[in-house]
Amino acid sequence: MPRVLMSPPDVGQLEEDAVVRAMRSGWIAPTGPEVTAFEEEMATRIGVSHAVAMSSGTAALHLAMVGIGVCPGDVVVVPTMTFVASANAVVYTGATPCFIDVLSEDGNVDAELLADAIADLRSNGRRVAAVMSVDLLGKCADYTAIEKVCAEAEVPLIEDAAEALGAARIDGKAGAFGVASALSFNGNKIMTTSGGGMLLSQDAELAAHVRFLSTQAREPVAHYEHEHIGYNYRLSNILAALGRAQLARLDEMIERRREIRRSYRNVFAGVGGVRIFGGEDDASQNCWLSALVIDPPAAGFKATELSAYLESRDIESRPLWKPMHLQPVFANAPRYATGVAQGLFEDGITLPSGSVHNRETIDRVCEAIDGFVKEFR
Repeated sequence: MPRVLMSPPDVGQLEEDAVVRAMRSGWIAPTGPEVTAFEEEMATRIGVSHAVAMSSGTAALHLAMVGIGVCPGDVVVVPTMTFVASANAVVYTGATPCFIDVLSEDGNVDAELLADAIADLRSNGRRVAAVMSVDLLGKCADYTAIEKVCAEAEVPLIEDAAEALGAARIDGKAGAFGVASALSFNGNKIMTTSGGGMLLSQDAELAAHVRFLSTQAREPVAHYEHEHIGYNYRLSNILAALGRAQLARLDEMIERRREIRRSYRNVFAGVGGVRIFGGEDDASQNCWLSALVIDPPAAGFKATELSAYLESRDIESRPLWKPMHLQPVFANAPRYATGVAQGLFEDGITLPSGSVHNRETIDRVCEAIDGFVKEFR
């Protein structure tokens, strides 16, 4: 049987037709009508005024920080439980990432700890130039609390919504919070452009500046004139066409991932010591990845043991993100750690969640899980 992967791309005839359409249009180079249309459609979907399609979510985070004036020597506060791109983008600006711990329910920013961290950093003479939130595994962070902290501290918020397209809160959709947000369309995300990302903002001036910087900061004259350092960060017209086809299917792909989440809820319904990461409200999440948090004494097994069992049956799984403050590259970065993120890393496991997986494939995963639980109990 073929290996069951975590979150492979879900593409088909609609995407193929879109790419062929873009190629036949003659717009092969970056930018073009597909890029413009993709930006407009995504901005409408999220409910923001401006969107800039870029080569990656990392690029969008980087230029969001450049655009709001993050400088060398500054500090940007970042949740420690995230993919390394969130922290790397801070380093690109010359600023220092400061890692804060998260909430045990969903791994998102601990707003109370955030407030304490900002105050403490300032008391030590550090300039906190921005706060970055991360909507982990497709669930929006608590923006009511986070935005209140940022507003009181007068620190701009950047939302890393790379994992959360299609998720929402009562006060807005993922990608609509902060002065700017970033989406990712990497190959394993909820929808893909192979590689790619997008910056979203309500701020026309910020979006225009990011667009300018992302095209090598070329001045609007006939010859090549440059007064600023620019970046080659724009999304290609062909990949934007792929993105438009994926966006048209986004709701059905999210619903399939929610069905997969329900399958995992069912298989663990009678198993003590195991909880679905992110809480009970799947309707507000995009269910990009379904993950478990296991309490070994109560469950009778460890996350690593379940992972090894699945691997023996050619089923991919992996731990939750290793906290950034535990990464060797950030060993000397400031951090406000409570141990929550480390515990989630040690006791968490993500399961195959891709919308391309049919019922038979997920049944195979669930049968393997059921066999493992019976064997260990």
